[in-house]
Amino acid sequence: MPLPPRRKKKAWAIRISNFTVLFDACVLYPAPLRDFLMELAMAGLFRAKWTDAIHEEWTRNLLKNRPELTAAKLSRTRGLMDAAVPDCLVFDYQALIPSLTLPDPDDRHVLAAAIKSRADLILTFNLKDFPREVLDTYDIEAQHPDEFIQHQIGLDHAKVIIAAQNCRKRLINPTCTADQYLDTLEAQSLPLSVAELRPYAQVL
Repeated sequence: MPLPPRRKKKAWAIRISNFTVLFDACVLYPAPLRDFLMELAMAGLFRAKWTDAIHEEWTRNLLKNRPELTAAKLSRTRGLMDAAVPDCLVFDYQALIPSLTLPDPDDRHVLAAAIKSRADLILTFNLKDFPREVLDTYDIEAQHPDEFIQHQIGLDHAKVIIAAQNCRKRLINPTCTADQYLDTLEAQSLPLSVAELRPYAQVL
């Protein structure tokens, strides 16, 4: 009996990096940054990870600060994120939390998830909340999104440009020029990354 034909792997699975990045809630809170990071993850530049608790934190804060948003809309966004990045959710990390020490005990769940998922990096604006001397113990680094995206540009500027292009093209109500989109990214505390992207504005 002939063997069945081998199933062809999806293209993203072939290209995806083994470098693993856990997203802290603060980088998922602003929609422009969240959208850009998701595009970078789907481009296969790194493996993105988060937890239901991280989802709950960023959505809870958005609902508190943006009354025009609804829980149903953000729940849909969560579902789309989870579906877009295979194996993104981290589970069974809670037992690690009591053994961890951080300046803010409420951040321990983030580090626990990073350890459980064998993340190389925690992506966060709050670097002081994840001291290097603590993270070095677990061979994990905390990094600001601006520095992180700069590194992605250095690794594969074409994929980063395409990711930015995809994000901008989705902005249809209202539409957004390339320069306006880059201004929006710069407002997300990404001045260094945007400086490297501006020379490519004509193709965004």
